[in-house]
Order: sequence, then C-alpha cells, then structure tokens
Amino acid sequence: MTRTNHPLELLAPAKNADFGIEAIKHGADAVYIGGPSFGARYGAGNDVAEIRRLCDFAHRFRAKVFVALNTILRDDELEDSRQLAWQLYEAGADALIIQDMGLLEMDLPPIQLHASTQTDNRNPAKVKFLEDAGFSQVVLARELSLDEVAKIAGQTSVALEYFVHGALCVAYSGQCFISHAHTGRSANRGECSQACRLPYTLVDDKGKVITENQHLLSMKDNNQTENMLALARAGVCSFKIEGRLKDLSYVKNITAHYRSLLDEIIAEHPEFRRASSGRSTFSFTPQPDKTYNRGYTDYFASGRQDDIGAFDSPSFVGEPIGEVAEIGPNYFTVNAESEFNNGDGVCFYDAHGEVVGVRINRAEGKKLFPVEIPEELTEGATLFRNRDQEFERALEKESAERRISVTPLFAETSDGFVLTLTDEDGVSVAVDLPHSKEIAKNAERALATLREQLGKFGNTMFAAEPAELKLSEAWFLPTGAINALRREAAEKLEAARLAGHPRPPRAAPAANPAPYPQDELTYLGNVFNAKARQFYEKHGVKLIADAYEANQEKGMVSLMITRHCLRYSFNLCPKEVKHLKPDPMTLVNGNEKLILKFDCKACEMHVIGKMKKGVKLNLGTIRPGAGG
Repeated sequence: MTRTNHPLELLAPAKNADFGIEAIKHGADAVYIGGPSFGARYGAGNDVAEIRRLCDFAHRFRAKVFVALNTILRDDELEDSRQLAWQLYEAGADALIIQDMGLLEMDLPPIQLHASTQTDNRNPAKVKFLEDAGFSQVVLARELSLDEVAKIAGQTSVALEYFVHGALCVAYSGQCFISHAHTGRSANRGECSQACRLPYTLVDDKGKVITENQHLLSMKDNNQTENMLALARAGVCSFKIEGRLKDLSYVKNITAHYRSLLDEIIAEHPEFRRASSGRSTFSFTPQPDKTYNRGYTDYFASGRQDDIGAFDSPSFVGEPIGEVAEIGPNYFTVNAESEFNNGDGVCFYDAHGEVVGVRINRAEGKKLFPVEIPEELTEGATLFRNRDQEFERALEKESAERRISVTPLFAETSDGFVLTLTDEDGVSVAVDLPHSKEIAKNAERALATLREQLGKFGNTMFAAEPAELKLSEAWFLPTGAINALRREAAEKLEAARLAGHPRPPRAAPAANPAPYPQDELTYLGNVFNAKARQFYEKHGVKLIADAYEANQEKGMVSLMITRHCLRYSFNLCPKEVKHLKPDPMTLVNGNEKLILKFDCKACEMHVIGKMKKGVKLNLGTIRPGAGG
C-alpha cells in the first residue's frame, strides 16, 4: 500500500531572503536556502539575520523554511556547524537539510532533520534506515522511477521529497568525484566544477569514434509537469524545484507553474490537501518554456527512455520560433507566427553545431534589427528565442499576491462593539470598540457601509469573506472608527499567526533502528570525520574507508556513477542488441581521458579516472549554499 492521504508540499529554492519571499508569494509551501556556511552550493549563502527575516514572512502563511547544511565536514568544522545549527533554530528555521551523519552524534537543537539527496537515497532499505535514525524527510535520488518511489513509500512512513524541475546532475548525488579529482573542488563540499557540461568525444574499445565534440554527460532539465498526480499517488509529499542559484524570474515562473498544477490536483482529489495557508494569484501566465532550460525531460520517472541528454549544447537555446527568410544590410526577417519585442534574445546553431546568440535591438513585425548580424547567420537557419523581453518585464514587476481568507464578525457589547476576525486556519482575534449607540437614519445604507468597510483589507495579507453582523439595530458608526478597528484587528491577527506557527517537531530515533544496509563503506560513503565514523560504527558498519576528499584513494576508481548510459544513447546496449557486449568505452576531452565501464545488471554506467597529479582538496572555509 502506498500513501495518499497527505499534504502536498511545493518546495522552492531561495538564493536569498527576497527570493524566498517571492517564492512564497507565488505559492511555495516551503523554501530551502543556504546559511552562512556548510551548504552544498557555492555562492548561495545568507547570514542568520536574513534567514530570520524570511522565517518571519513565511510563518505568517504557515509556510516553512529549510536551511541547507549539507556538505561533508572536516573534524575541525563540526563544532562550528553545531553552533550554526543552533543559531538557525533560534532564527526560526523549520528544518536542516544535512548530508554528514557526524552531525547526528552532536548536541543539535530540537529541529527537524531532512536527509539531503547527497546521501544517495535510492532504495527502501536506505530510506528506512534514515527514518529510524531520526530524519523527518528524505530527498530521493532524482533518477527514481514512479514504481521505485511507490516501493519506498510502501515500506516507510517518512516524508518523501522528489525533484520535479530544474537542472539534473548526471551522477547519483553524492557519488560524483570528478570535480575533486581534476580540480580539488569537491561537489560534496559545494564547489562542483561541472565537468559534466564539457564537450567530449566518445571512442569504443577498438578505437572507433562513435561521436565527437558533444556534451555527452550533460542532461536536459527535469520537468515533471505530466507526472505530478502520479508522483502524489506514488507517495511523494514534497515536490522540489531545483535552483538556488537561478534568477528571480525563474523562481517566480516555475513556482507559479507548479502551484497551479498542485492546486488543480488538490481541487479534484480530496485525498490530498495543501501544506500551507492562503491563495496565490498571478498577474502573468506561468510558462516554463520561457525560463532558462536545456530542453526538458522527465528523466527516469517512467523508466529508461531515449533523448534525456542535452548533447548539442549545455546552454539555454529556447523555443523554436521560425526560420530566417531574408538577410539585409542591418536586419533579417523571420518566417514566424510569434510577435517580437525590442530586447528579445534569439539564437541559432552555426555550421559547427555551436550556439550563436543574437540580441534584437529593434523589432518591426517580423523584421528584426540586431545589435550585430553574425557572419554565421544564413537564410533558412532555424531561430530559437531564449529571451522574451515582454515576459521578463512582466516578471520584473510585482507579479503575485498571496492572501489568507478571513471572516469578520461584528457584534454588540454592553459598552459598544467588538470585531472578531477568524482566518481559514481557525486563528481568531477580537478587538473592542467602546462607542455610543446611535440608531442610523438610513438603516440599509448604514449596514451596507459597515459590511463594505469590514471587507477592505487593502494591502494586508488577508482577503475577506462576507462579514457577519450580530446587531439589534442598524447603528450609526463613523467610517474612520470602523477602518481603525479593522486595521487593529488585522495587525493583531497577523501577529497571532506568526506567534502560533506550528513548528514541526524533531523526530525521535527508533528504539530498535534498522541496521545500516551495508556492513562495509568504501570512499563512496563520504565519511570525512570521526563523528561520522562513530555514527556508522554504532549502526553496524564494520569497515569504513575515508571519503574520497581525504585523498587516500590511489589509481583508477569510479569518479561518477550514473543511470545515464552512453551505450543506450547510441543504440549499443547489450540488452537491446543481443550480439553486443558491454565493453568499456572512453570519453576524451583534450588530454583528459575517462574510461566508461558498464554494469548491465544494475543498469548503470561508471566513469573511471584518477586524481590528477598535484591536486589537493580546497581546504578553505566551506562556502554557503545547497542542492538538497
């Protein structure tokens, strides 16, 4: 049995507090953000005061703030990370996203713990172990199919989080060491150099070139638009948007898109419900194709499929819009149905398969005047638009508002009146108005004015339902007195909501926890400090190797493990073509060679290489941020 009766949480990225606030306005039930250090995304850090400001905004809507603390840690960083965990808890954070199990051996605050996708969460045994260890939410591997998610949900009760949109790491998260091996910048410590986005030539074991100068480890972007209901039914509780380094228009557009999808599901399927309060309205129509992407795929959600790679370019090419019809001295015309705007960005592939961008200075219908006409542009070239200036301008403005439904009740008291406001969550406040009672000369008009003024919540966070009046007579009341009463009640209700935010409790570890699924950990276990070693030993692991970042691994090892398979991509899969064998292949980038070995039983590809000479781990202070 899989789980169905649970809230559906939309989890959006926050580069900073302002981005997080916009994500909540656009419908996020929770946001994830990097603290000042120890997060697995370089360049996305925020001080504790900013996180406090974000929490104060989010909690008014019963939305949550998760802080990424998900790098692996050196021994001398553990105490600083513990102190930071307490600071974040005191600032109001609702959960910490972590990778390093050494933290569980320390005095952490009573805050929820979420297991980062970096902990490589692919099967029921691993997720059950994490649940028993005291995690409240587990970020599943991006590669999991719907059936695999349902299998995990059927054997666990912990909340399951699944990436539904954004950039895809080609490797299983936490199982990629190419960046450290080649540059000393560890992905497990937030400084991935993105070797997966480089161009490679693929050579078979006989030396035959299969393809050259393609981005063979670069995946298209994740888009689970068509699978949202199926994911909810499979047991996913939290629907995660990747992108703590993305710009604000991405956060607004993509959050609004998935908010709309989840609202439709909740409206049509009563077994699901919202995870936070309020209703968002948008001044634009969400369109994911307008936002930076490398093309879209739902990856392995429905099983292995063709065309998941962005082999031609790791950049944003955009929507196809037409073909170049004519090239003039300072303009070109396009056969297209789309309308163009000054400032649009378009691009095309040149004869070498490289993407060439063009900025449109002025648009006159289908006649486009660029800043400069590239020499490579030819008549008949297919054009793509990767910047829609009009759409971007709409997102630069205030583009959403979120309001809590509130019902006003206005009644008499012995010495005047009282206004009670009760919101959609049942939070209620009352404010008295001592006032003399004078019967209105025009009863109908007085009551209509009273109802109208009680419903005017302006730029507050509230939207009024029809006011209820409990009056013996139609009394005369000055408009100013009613408005002042309403404003005071609204401020009091907002404060009550903030004070009453139901902060999620820390899950207690199981009395008899499931043992760790393996009794031996290689460097793939990412054990980088004594506390982490202590944790795994306590849970039955007998042999524990140091993390790859400790520089103890010599020679050729797996630098990446991935479900993406280049044999499959080029119709050379032994399971599909019976006479073929899974012989090794080679990826070549300049002087760099990586050996590909294929584990057909597990249906995985291993990228084999070794540490470059002279490479050492960048041991500077970990920079902020996190993929989750």
